[in-house]
This record gives sequence, C-alpha cells and structure tokens, in this order.
Amino acid sequence: MRAAPDVSRLRAVLIGALAVLALTAVPRAATAVPAHDPGPTPFVRAARAVETANHAPPAPAWAGPHGALRPLAALSARRLRTADLVAAAKWETGQPIDDPERERQVLAAAARQTDEVGGDPVATVAVFRDQIEANKLVQRALHRRWRAAPDQAPTERPDLTRVRVEINRINGGLVRALAASEPSRTAWLCPVALLPEAARAHRDQALDGPHGVALARALRSVCAPPAIASAGRWPRSPVAP
Repeated sequence: MRAAPDVSRLRAVLIGALAVLALTAVPRAATAVPAHDPGPTPFVRAARAVETANHAPPAPAWAGPHGALRPLAALSARRLRTADLVAAAKWETGQPIDDPERERQVLAAAARQTDEVGGDPVATVAVFRDQIEANKLVQRALHRRWRAAPDQAPTERPDLTRVRVEINRINGGLVRALAASEPSRTAWLCPVALLPEAARAHRDQALDGPHGVALARALRSVCAPPAIASAGRWPRSPVAP
C-alpha cells in the first residue's frame, strides 16, 4: 500500500515556495523613484486597492477539482491589503498592533457565521488565527520601516472603523469560502493545489515581499486532511485565546 503523503512536508514546500515568490516578485513601482509628481501616497494607493478589490467581479470559477481553493487565496490576499491601512491608523494614534479584544471578536464572529452556513467552526477559526497573525506581520514590518525611516511614515490617518468594515466584509467571504471548500481542503493534495492559487493571488494583488511572506502565513492552516484534523492539531475551542 502506498504511504500517505507527508502533509507537513507539503505544507513546508508551500510556505517556502510562497516566501521565495514574495521575495523575488517585488513590484517595480515599489522601488521606482518618482520624477516630478510623486502621485498618491502609499495609503491612498492601499485604500484604492482595497476598494477596487472588494468591488471587482469575482474571478471565473476554475473547472479543476480543487477550484474552491481559489477564492480562499484571493480573499486572503485582499485581506492583507488592508494591513497597510490598519498599520497607518495605529501608527498615528500610538495604538499597539496586538489587539486581543478585537481578535476575540473576529474569532467569535467567524465561529458564529460558520455555524450559520453549516461549516466547521474549529477549522475556520484555525484559519482565522493565521489570517490575524499574517495581518500583524505586515503591520510590524511597516512600523519597523517607519521607525527606521521617519520620512516614510504616514502623514494621514485612515479611519480604522471604516477599514474594519471592509475587513469584516472580507471575513464573511472567507467563512463562506471555507465552508464551500471543505472537500478540497481535506484532500491529501490540497497543499499542492493551493500553491498555484496562492501564486495567482500574489500576482493579482501585486503583493510585495512582506505581504507575500504574510500570505504564506495566512494560508498555513487552509489544508487539513482528515488525519491532521483527527490528530487534534486544531484548537479544541473555536474562540479560546
């Protein structure tokens, strides 16, 4: 009998490949020096990217057996786009990046919405924990950059309440996508099938290095074959801290 694939190794390959992709695919515009007109600030660009992504028509469904993974990768990349705005809002107010109360609210809402759509709340919350940590990776990277180069720090403060409305909307899409993709997420070849979808999302959202590394973090728990789930790798309580 052929041995089952080593899912941990496949997942490591996925994360490594995404990290390499992120570090080698920094958009040219990110390093270009403006000639005369600097154009919109980075945070105006981030806001426009989020607005465009959130109102763009959905990508055509892939006819392959694991096409349900595409929305998960796309929504995860869109969610990471909001990290720039959150980081700027917290920078201007001095608010810490870690916000345990907000994180508990997000996890509780994800578990509740998953129950409503008939999904697995434990699996969903595992993914949302990764989404939250990925978003904070980007925020920390930006805050380090701004402390090292104050002239690059934001001069405008996004409305964090409005940004969170967009994040909540994306969260709802993620909950539905997770519920709809359970057969693909629990397949042994899920990590292999997820890699090209993550690469597509990376390209479509023009993610830079830090965002690309964070995308790998955000997708870490998407694939969970039954053997992994039954081994207790997911948290016992969906909303436990």
